[in-house]
Amino acid sequence: MSRMRVVGWVLLVSALGCGYRFTPRGAGLPEGVRSVCAPVFRNDTAEPGLELLFTRDFRQELLRAGVLGGAGACEASVEGVVVAVGSGPTSIAEPNFQGGTQTTPPQLASYHATATVLLRLIREGRVVSEATVTGSEDFLPGTANLSGEVLQVEANRQSALHRLSETLMREGYDRLASGW
Repeated sequence: MSRMRVVGWVLLVSALGCGYRFTPRGAGLPEGVRSVCAPVFRNDTAEPGLELLFTRDFRQELLRAGVLGGAGACEASVEGVVVAVGSGPTSIAEPNFQGGTQTTPPQLASYHATATVLLRLIREGRVVSEATVTGSEDFLPGTANLSGEVLQVEANRQSALHRLSETLMREGYDRLASGW
């Protein structure tokens, strides 16, 4: 047996022992659902526009999986709710001291964006599968002057929310499909 084959088996066995499950992307949704519609999600946060961002990314996952249905051609639908979103500093760079005197003030090293989304696969009025996905994405603070820094931080935060949305909706689809 080749060394690569042994390494492959070791990785597979260790991943299975950790609770990971390998399912093919096209394994399908519960109860044989083959076409799904995803109306615009509900946004229960104070952040405007998140419902469109998360809906778009979830529809993209349905398209990738080949189960995005058209108007009137859906066996099931997915109701989504953006439950929470937040951001804040994650770490502060330590100030430098020289001879007992602080030579540089503490500085913000990064920010952290978080989101939680609830997804429900509904067929004929009943919930077939449900998943709550939560995640976070780090982003850098601005480096421009004070007046431009706020805009740069917000642009970085928006980029982090876009990355987070893609990741969470991929995970959300996988959880709905696998039933966990």
